[in-house]
Amino acid sequence: MNCSEMDKSKLITYQKFGPYSNLIAFSTTKSTFSGRSNLRFTGNEPGLVQKKREQLANVLDINACQLVFPRQTHTNCVVNLNHIPENEISETDALVTNQPGICLCVQTADCVPVLLFDPDNRAIAAVHAGWRGTVTKIATLTVKKMNRLYGSLPQNLLAVIGPSIGPEVYEVGSEVVKEVRQNIPNPEKTLHKNPTGSFHLNLWEANRQLVLAAGLSNENIEISGECTFKENKKYYSARREGIETGRIVSGIMLC
Repeated sequence: MNCSEMDKSKLITYQKFGPYSNLIAFSTTKSTFSGRSNLRFTGNEPGLVQKKREQLANVLDINACQLVFPRQTHTNCVVNLNHIPENEISETDALVTNQPGICLCVQTADCVPVLLFDPDNRAIAAVHAGWRGTVTKIATLTVKKMNRLYGSLPQNLLAVIGPSIGPEVYEVGSEVVKEVRQNIPNPEKTLHKNPTGSFHLNLWEANRQLVLAAGLSNENIEISGECTFKENKKYYSARREGIETGRIVSGIMLC
């Protein structure tokens, strides 16, 4: 297929990946799909799940079977794919591959999607990083796995940190503050007190710090900067709309 054939009017795309004609990379919005808004792309309603996958595949101009979603559970598990799996990948929050035609997808509704691309060795990754995945360094582990499996040099990787809940509204408790201070480089750049003395967490910056520490170059990192909570007409937000709301899909595929 020609990557340029996907319907970009229904998707968010990213500048860092723009020059590469052999790559699809995107995030969806509320306007990407029609119908039931609280649907997920994995779960216990296979008929409805398949319908939404087919809608997304149509937008991307690929086959629905090429879309691979793990069953996310806020782990730091990273799975390598050599082919499209026959069964659902459970207990996993990041996928990597160097095989064309496999669209790696993660679902978010305030958590951070991180997409990685190695243009030299043609390898990709899709990462779901909520606060738990962030403090257990799933982004770092994904970079390391790409290096180990594909020879991806961190300094040559391109990274996109997609739409998620922003630091202005993401207030967190003491448990999260403790974990961030123990596990995130330069935590003073990611934690800020509000006027009432409570802390807010910048998940974008926390994941940027992690991939920087893993060896990525600052100029190779793009942060969307769009807050899912504040831009609720455009994106789903579990904190604003409830946990049963819909999900943003962020995906990446080699052509």
